[in-house]
Amino acid sequence: MKVLVTGVKGQLGYDVVKDLEKRGHQPIGVDRDEMDLMDNEAIRTFIMNLRPEAIIHCAAYTAVDKAEEEVETCYQINAEAVKVISECAKELDVKLIYISTDYVFDGTKEGEYVETDLPNPINVYGASKLKGEQYVQTLLEKYYIVRISWVFGVNGNNFIKTMRRLGSERDELNIINDQVGSPTYTADLAPLLVDMMETDKYGIYHATNEETCSWYEFANEIFKQSGIEVKTNPITTDQYPTAAKRPMNSRMSKAKLKANGFNLLPTWQEALAHYLKLI
Repeated sequence: MKVLVTGVKGQLGYDVVKDLEKRGHQPIGVDRDEMDLMDNEAIRTFIMNLRPEAIIHCAAYTAVDKAEEEVETCYQINAEAVKVISECAKELDVKLIYISTDYVFDGTKEGEYVETDLPNPINVYGASKLKGEQYVQTLLEKYYIVRISWVFGVNGNNFIKTMRRLGSERDELNIINDQVGSPTYTADLAPLLVDMMETDKYGIYHATNEETCSWYEFANEIFKQSGIEVKTNPITTDQYPTAAKRPMNSRMSKAKLKANGFNLLPTWQEALAHYLKLI
């Protein structure tokens, strides 16, 4: 199957292309050089000329704090470009997988978020991704919206790489301990996305590695598995102000994945161990 994968130079797009190739599909991986998400006409022309049989849309504007200033750019990439991609998918009658985020929620719920919970984003990035979701749902029937969180993969920067660098440079680190969620390893997620593409079990899904942690707990496990000795201090979100507000609770239920016969991802601790062997 000829599959268009956006964001091939990012963490997830890179691993999705690898998994598609492994399974005998024909991935066409693109980045902004081939398909500029700031240019709606260019997006349309590219997709309609390519005529893919499925689209996995991984590319996004993900600079959460910067988005508070670059509102227009963020909305163009995360919403308006998604509208054009969805229109093309409808015209070609092909499946679209749209990668979304835990940031569509405000993080005030007790317990895990389920797919039917009402989104209520508290920052520009989350609002732009929700707008993208709404375009997909309005325009298409053959869609998967997959919400993920705390992403890490070999092909790009992430929390793990930052912590390992800072842990080696400093004697002491302050790390937020009151935001809770689940890390998502792109090499674990990619096969699930291809599994989805090969079915017609459309809809919204939550997909992260199993088990939850705070950023502080995540960092401590990174240092432990990496053999880095550094003093860590738990701090609150209030002690580390950022331009964009973050949800305090990003825990998402994966019960729907299981109910539809999809494999759950390994625990985030296992994912971290696999990842550290590769970097």
